Amino acid sequence: MCEWPEGMDTIEIDDLLLRCVIGVRAEERRDRSDVVIGLRIAADTRPAATSDAIEHAWNYRTAVKAVIALVEKSSFHTVEALADAIARCLVAHGTPHVQVTVHKPGALRFARTVGVRIERRAADYPRAAAGQQAEPALQPLAPAPRDHAVPA
Repeated sequence: MCEWPEGMDTIEIDDLLLRCVIGVRAEERRDRSDVVIGLRIAADTRPAATSDAIEHAWNYRTAVKAVIALVEKSSFHTVEALADAIARCLVAHGTPHVQVTVHKPGALRFARTVGVRIERRAADYPRAAAGQQAEPALQPLAPAPRDHAVPA
């Protein structure tokens, strides 16, 4: 993973349990599945620590509400694409650097969960970082081809 930005602290949000359409098999596309999300958000917390004033803190409540809205209306084939969309959302809310973990419990037989951890910087999403409309990559993918083989 990348080096955390100098002078930045970490806001940690763990075990955000949400539901969305995710997967390639027909039953995964039909029903919403549980996903468990973890976030590590770079923020300079010194102003809020010094003043003890909420207006000096990075607004993680608003950012997480945006993540919840994004995930619950999303329809992706891969946890990788979902994680990337979440990272883009958080960059749009002003973080310069983020780690996103997305787990899909029960996705793999004999494993409690399967997931991915990605790390992104604002430079990875210049339009989102500038507060512009999201890049086209944020849009969910078209349905997977019928001949797409997925191991059980």
